[in-house]
Amino acid sequence: MISGFVSSHDEAIIELNVRGPGSRSLSVEAVIDTGFNRSLTLPHDQIEILGLEWRSRGQALLADGTVSVFDVYDATVDWNGEQRSLEIHEADSTPLVGMELIKGYELRIQVTEGGAVTLERLS
Repeated sequence: MISGFVSSHDEAIIELNVRGPGSRSLSVEAVIDTGFNRSLTLPHDQIEILGLEWRSRGQALLADGTVSVFDVYDATVDWNGEQRSLEIHEADSTPLVGMELIKGYELRIQVTEGGAVTLERLS
């Protein structure tokens, strides 16, 4: 089970350990965004710290209807006791966890400041 908390801004937060090449790793607090259908976004400074390898450029349609172009990188995330290889999308925002990463899990949120956030693997 993965657990987190609800912030004072009513955001569901979980902590992830993201790994780059070699022994580089970084603990990241990320907001769960059910409107984001990819895995994970990170800001440029965290991508640099991890030394992530560039893979490609991509496009996304944002909630406001605009199209955003972004860089895509390769990384590994410690996820519920397993190492998962995934694409990281660079974004000038707080790190976001999307639906692709939480697929196959039940998400429960106690929507109150300090409330529990839990992700439990579906059987």
